[in-house]
Amino acid sequence: MNKPVILVGIGEMGGVFARGLLKTGYPVYPVTRAMNLNDAAREIAELEAVVVGVGEKDLPAVLEALPSAWREKLILLQNELLPRDWTTHGLHDPTVISVWFEKKPGQDFKVLIPSPVFGPQAGLVHDALGSLGIPCTVLPGTDALLFELVLKNLYILTINISGLVAGGTVQELWSRHQDLARAVANDVLDVQEWLTGRAFNREKLVAGMLRAFDGDPQHKCLGRTASARLERALQQAREAGLAVRKLHEIADIKK
Repeated sequence: MNKPVILVGIGEMGGVFARGLLKTGYPVYPVTRAMNLNDAAREIAELEAVVVGVGEKDLPAVLEALPSAWREKLILLQNELLPRDWTTHGLHDPTVISVWFEKKPGQDFKVLIPSPVFGPQAGLVHDALGSLGIPCTVLPGTDALLFELVLKNLYILTINISGLVAGGTVQELWSRHQDLARAVANDVLDVQEWLTGRAFNREKLVAGMLRAFDGDPQHKCLGRTASARLERALQQAREAGLAVRKLHEIADIKK
């Protein structure tokens, strides 16, 4: 019998991971908002992994409260993740997946492109999602992971922020408003490079974003958290002293 996997957060995405883990023979123990993490850690002493499936705004509080026994078993799957999000909490080797499939209420998952994963539990994630037909790529190292996280951030932030003024689908964004999308993408990458302390091949990142566009051309640009993503990017830019003129222009339009 395999050791159990703890699932913190049982929303749509957590449900997909739970299905895959169960199909590969791992008992899954859910931890809800009403449950105490330390109580759960005492009750389940032997475990295989801890999947944190909460939304990005709830992640810092969960990582802050994480029981010590769980710290080396962690699997993270949130959007807008970067290494500083876990190293701030003294976590240095989590398993991290850049999720490139969608799961909405009342619908099954939709895959855009394979989801890259890296860390001690990468094989577990690969096999669990693979049992559902969700393709994963196990990455060779931390540099590859960082590139993939920045790529996913570029995709989400570019389409959401551009969508505030352009609306439409990703296919329409690139075919009708490419200058807007490129200007937003450059501002986003200015912020991402400041957040990571690294410079990136921007055309390679844009090419990766376009592969994701091709994976679901009818994907809507404007998500429900688009305004919050814009405000967060602007706050980070203020901290960094970055101009991000296109982001400010869009914020002014939406006032």
